[in-house]
Amino acid sequence: MSRRRSIGVFLAGASVFLNLYAVQALLPTFAAAFDVPVARTGWTITAPLLAVALLAPFVGSVSDMAGRKRLIVGAMALLPVPTLLVALAGSLSTLILWRFVQGLTMPFIFAVTVAYVGEETEDGDTIRLAGTYTVGTIFGGFAGRFVAGHVTELAGWRATFALFAVLTALFCAAVAWLLPKERRFRPVASVGASLRSFADHLTNRRLLATFAVGFSMLFCIIAVFTYVNFYLAAPPFGLGPAALGTVFVVYLLGMVMTPIATRLAVRLGRRVTLACATAVCVAALALTLVPNLVAIIAGLALIAGALFIQMALAIGFIGTAARHAKSTAVGLYVACYYVGGALGGIVPAGLWRWAGWPGCVGLAVFVQLVVVVIATRFWRELPVAVPAG
Repeated sequence: MSRRRSIGVFLAGASVFLNLYAVQALLPTFAAAFDVPVARTGWTITAPLLAVALLAPFVGSVSDMAGRKRLIVGAMALLPVPTLLVALAGSLSTLILWRFVQGLTMPFIFAVTVAYVGEETEDGDTIRLAGTYTVGTIFGGFAGRFVAGHVTELAGWRATFALFAVLTALFCAAVAWLLPKERRFRPVASVGASLRSFADHLTNRRLLATFAVGFSMLFCIIAVFTYVNFYLAAPPFGLGPAALGTVFVVYLLGMVMTPIATRLAVRLGRRVTLACATAVCVAALALTLVPNLVAIIAGLALIAGALFIQMALAIGFIGTAARHAKSTAVGLYVACYYVGGALGGIVPAGLWRWAGWPGCVGLAVFVQLVVVVIATRFWRELPVAVPAG
């Protein structure tokens, strides 16, 4: 597997998640800066997720005609513009608007990169490159939250987004240089030809199960890592922006666990690996109910590792489950994935007001149990080539 390709895929994933979730550590800061209820700041997360979900089903159709690398690099070149405008926002509503615009560029990075992975590799290499991409998203998600918290405490939240605009532009230049042009891409004649594949994808039970895994994974990670900020910012913990950003160091466990899990999936199968990851996630969610900061952080670390394993498995399975028009299948997956994330930011709000953190944990456990039943039933394993030695 090409090292240049691996690094390019890693940076493409990192660029999306660097920008997408950085605001999670800043929600209490936004509430104070704009004098709005804390719950309303959750829309700064939901807005880009909704934008991605709305656009993602059609990104595959555009990509099927235009190619992969040019769309990935082009979207990465556009993303710094709304990121800089976020830094200049004069109200929460304006900030939410520019966050939505950020989200409109992201599926052209996320979905097309996943299609690139599924198209340019086979069998074990697909699982490994999907794992590399997932590690990139983990790193971006951690770095965005960690850097946002510390830069905000030192120089204010506006400086945070100005810095992210610069970093995204640098990542774009690196991907343009490193990522090899696709070799197996075959353009379709029209958008209509690509869109006609939707009916086939939506009757493919293995794909639908994969969409459910993606929905569940992002629903849980957004629900958990959004509302835990409110929990940890309140007494008795009272954590500030830098401390909340530092909590996201737990994401780094995912960078360790994901490559291990992808190797296990090659040997043991995706369903067994998914079931193990779900069991770890449920146990870790229970651990966060212990009223001790160390126990909560340990639980969050295990949750992050388990959920990112689920994401890597789902991404790697799309290319296997889709019979044709794989980028369109990826687009539908991304739409379900980000609908899950958008709902994860707002559905737990009522439970938060009614039952606090335990209510959010109960909801996440329920979603995890449902998805493992679905995936176990419909993720039929296909033979996977295991390299000698």
